[in-house]
Amino acid sequence: MGTSTDRTSGTGGAWTDLKYAATSYFRSTGQGNASPGSAKVLLARHVPVLGGAAAAAAGAAVGRSSVQRLGGLLAGIGANGLDQALREASLGDLVGRDRFEIVDELVTALSGDGSGLDAAAARDAMCDVLEELFGDADTWEELQQTRASRDDIERLLHLFLTNYLYNRIPVIAERLGRITDPAAAHRADRQMRQVIEDCVVINLPPDPLSVNWNGPQGRDIADQAMQVAYSTLESLA
Repeated sequence: MGTSTDRTSGTGGAWTDLKYAATSYFRSTGQGNASPGSAKVLLARHVPVLGGAAAAAAGAAVGRSSVQRLGGLLAGIGANGLDQALREASLGDLVGRDRFEIVDELVTALSGDGSGLDAAAARDAMCDVLEELFGDADTWEELQQTRASRDDIERLLHLFLTNYLYNRIPVIAERLGRITDPAAAHRADRQMRQVIEDCVVINLPPDPLSVNWNGPQGRDIADQAMQVAYSTLESLA
């Protein structure tokens, strides 16, 4: 739970509003009566800390590029299977390897090495997506059975964006760490993720397998999703 990209050092202005909202929400969480409404206020108030919806979306460079790369990989799997998708992504050396090696290399290829706050948020979110994509498969023979339909692509891009946006929120990990009841901390974590999930919209064309994910169409899908999510989050207050 939480995020390795936590930032707690800001003061004044939007930071003050965010910290008040966080204190209120997590205090009520510890008392067992946190409401979705107070979660929405907390999430809305983090957007001004990032400079407002437009600036927050513009600053999500690694997130946007990760959406494109992930979309391209999933489309490749959907069209030709994992073997060919890895080759098309210049990752042919991963063919035949086991789950641990493939996931380790794919996380870096899709979202970078995690250096910097934005990159760490993307990397953590990508780990979650790849775990979901491969399920219980471990060996190469099992991994080759991985498929990606249109619904799978939409669902996994939605999951990435939800977790990435969550990972970029300041103060969350620090405040979750103060909750002594693990069950209450888990409920708060899940409640906030659910609010963000409801704000994420992925507008895919009828055939996402035909999208040039590295080109203008892929950039437009990623840009629009990021802008809509941050605008919706900001409006929750």
